[in-house]
Amino acid sequence: MTNPKITQALSSLFTKQRIVFWYDTRQEFRADFETLELPGVEKIELLNNAFGVKYRLLREHPDQQFLLYREGAEPPALQNWLLDVQLASGHGFRTDQVALWLAELELGPDFYPLLEAHSAFFESGKRREALRKLLGSGDSHNLLRRKMLAVAAGSEPRLDAILETLLGDLARGDEARIKLIERSTLTAYLWEQMKRAYGYTSEQPGLHDFVIELFKTCFQSGIDPTCKASLSAEALVFLKRWKDSRSHAQGFEVLSEQCAAVLQIEDKLQTLDYRRLMTLDYFELIDRKILSELVRAVLARTTTAQDLQQWVRQRRQSHWFDRFEDIYLAVEHAAQFIQLLDVTQLEMDSLADGVRKYAKNWYQLDQRYRKFVFHLRESGQASLLGELSTLIDNLYSNNFLTRLNDRWQQHVDAVQHWEAAPVLLQRHFFTRCVQPFLERRGKVCVIISDAFRYEIGEELQSLIRQEDRFEAELEPALSMLPSYTQLGMAALLPNADLQLADNESGDAMVNGQSAKGSTNRGKILANAVPASAVVLAKDLMNMDRDTSRVLLRDHEVVYIYHNLIDKTGDTRDTEERVFAAVEETLDELLRLVKKLTNANASNLLVTSDHGFLYQNHPLEESGFLSSEPEGEPVLYHDRRFVLGHGLRDNASFKTFTSAQLGLAGTMEAQFPKSIHRLRLQGSGSRFVHGGATLQEVVIPVIRINKKRQSDVGRVEVEIIGAGSKTITTGQLAVVLYQTDAVTEKLQPRRLRAGLFTLQGELISDQHELLFDFSATHPRERELPVRFILSRKADSVNNQEVELRLEERVEGTSHFTTYKTARHTIRLSLSSEFDF
Repeated sequence: MTNPKITQALSSLFTKQRIVFWYDTRQEFRADFETLELPGVEKIELLNNAFGVKYRLLREHPDQQFLLYREGAEPPALQNWLLDVQLASGHGFRTDQVALWLAELELGPDFYPLLEAHSAFFESGKRREALRKLLGSGDSHNLLRRKMLAVAAGSEPRLDAILETLLGDLARGDEARIKLIERSTLTAYLWEQMKRAYGYTSEQPGLHDFVIELFKTCFQSGIDPTCKASLSAEALVFLKRWKDSRSHAQGFEVLSEQCAAVLQIEDKLQTLDYRRLMTLDYFELIDRKILSELVRAVLARTTTAQDLQQWVRQRRQSHWFDRFEDIYLAVEHAAQFIQLLDVTQLEMDSLADGVRKYAKNWYQLDQRYRKFVFHLRESGQASLLGELSTLIDNLYSNNFLTRLNDRWQQHVDAVQHWEAAPVLLQRHFFTRCVQPFLERRGKVCVIISDAFRYEIGEELQSLIRQEDRFEAELEPALSMLPSYTQLGMAALLPNADLQLADNESGDAMVNGQSAKGSTNRGKILANAVPASAVVLAKDLMNMDRDTSRVLLRDHEVVYIYHNLIDKTGDTRDTEERVFAAVEETLDELLRLVKKLTNANASNLLVTSDHGFLYQNHPLEESGFLSSEPEGEPVLYHDRRFVLGHGLRDNASFKTFTSAQLGLAGTMEAQFPKSIHRLRLQGSGSRFVHGGATLQEVVIPVIRINKKRQSDVGRVEVEIIGAGSKTITTGQLAVVLYQTDAVTEKLQPRRLRAGLFTLQGELISDQHELLFDFSATHPRERELPVRFILSRKADSVNNQEVELRLEERVEGTSHFTTYKTARHTIRLSLSSEFDF
């Protein structure tokens, strides 16, 4: 039976020519010839019958297909009486190993020398099969070698993809694929392609040599665009693609670190102004340099918060930003805190005025401080940020917290009754905020998060407003004194009579009933609203959709208790993690709000039992009162207040009777003035509450409802100019303009930008761009972008191309065109696309 590969190869030849010569050089295939059957093909063996065969081929049957077989080598030209027919007929048929590979791959005989030159590659059946799947009709010799490289590298048949894979191997120390390329004698071809694509030449070409030259060239061109580059602009396009590739990120990072050492980048960075580095991210050391300089600039007050915010925005595009995000944000919040403190006037005329100003402006300082401390701790960079942390802590404690509350204390000392009309007093929450819904026969859900102070409530309001169809209004309220859980939780219930238990428990009573624990609070609420329920937030979040809907359907009022901030801060071993608990709380409450609205809740309120003070550094002795409270007796003792009878007056304390606090009973309460603490064995001192500072007593009341129609959009972006619409050099500079400032309902837009042919082929590097400018001045919402053309731009010289802004289809990996602008490429023939 004839070898099927021979049958296949001959069948392929007969589709292109009428006469095929088969010289069986090694006299191995007579049996295959004799058993061969090809429809429509007449077989003739050449054996001293040349003239008769020629007559039959050319005269008798000029349209018939013939297979002419000779056992032995092809005769010399002068002795070959059929040479003219052979030359006119086309390719002959070979039966050596290379010929069989040709047949297997369905390649023409003109590819024989190529396969013979790279025979080591074709010895593997797996490689031949992989190559066969890549082959296309009309593939050139050059393209075939490219596809062979791709098979050897295990990548797509694009030079950049092949190179990314090989560099990944280099980073891992894996030489298997590059060794295969060498054995396959494809090395010369590889470096020829590298020269053509990237301008890479070397006396000793190699991957390690190339990658060093790549990092060197791109770094030098980045800090000095006028310098003569040894590699083409295509190399910069490749490096940007490579470093932004998620699948090749690890290899990039390893080789970046190695090249940084070889090129002595750390020494070079010492002499460079960090502002020249803002668009570069080839080395992790660049981010380290920038961050060190930004910290120094904030400490020395040599930069504005606006400039720093812009630089951090630029660095968000850095390959390394995720690694350093917490440091960048800590520095940004520190700069914002310092600048805000510098322009803040801490003056007030009354308690009401103090609450109003705190709720309008001053809370931002607490918020910035909280954000700084959170990112400081998350970064784990105590050495880098140590001096800045000390500065911010001192400014916060001495220039803000103490000064603010010293002035606030003057008004606290002056009042005879704890109230700040027209500010909502906490004990009126039910009648002022909940009761109106019931009067309109509506339903309402109340979320109470323990220690959820005002500035955190403001952030939650903003987060809720950013959600589509959600609206939220924030109002400050004044908590009861003492500002601690038992009394705050009691005050939020319907109450006619509110008092502190006349014993050592510290419990609060509503209408004579204990308000300690959710079970007792549920009974108190049910006395006023029979169709009511009390549930813990964690239990509600574990309910399925039907159960949560039944809960809301069957009750007019649902109180939901959440406790993470207070639980974390009130424990000495965890108090320093309280700001991380705040971030987690914001996430949980946002999810809780969405779950409730999905369960058909239309009216939601979020509030708190009290706020808190937190100072990140350990308190010095001056933070504690030297004198102790005295009374007949002192029944309850805390860091920020005591309860008892006959409490003696002391200049360091403010004393209230129950009547002055709006409470029933005879209990007295005494509070250390301003931010001072009392000593208390076994408890933490950085996180405290119970006192009368603004941070402890101003609490949020957030009213939330969900709309029927969408009310969230994204900012628009325009291409406002690229100078001439003609591209005459190897790069294009444009300015993109965000038409409106970002707000809660007008949200950021993330785009991908690049230059494309009209057929959709990318011919430049691509940029991932985030438009999240909140500045009101239009010029501060402009974003300059520079595109580097790849060599593919040569193929569309004197043609129109498209600057394309693309937007990801949400939840997918696909992009859709957002906006475009046409340009014409008109490059001179001598252009070499240098940086």
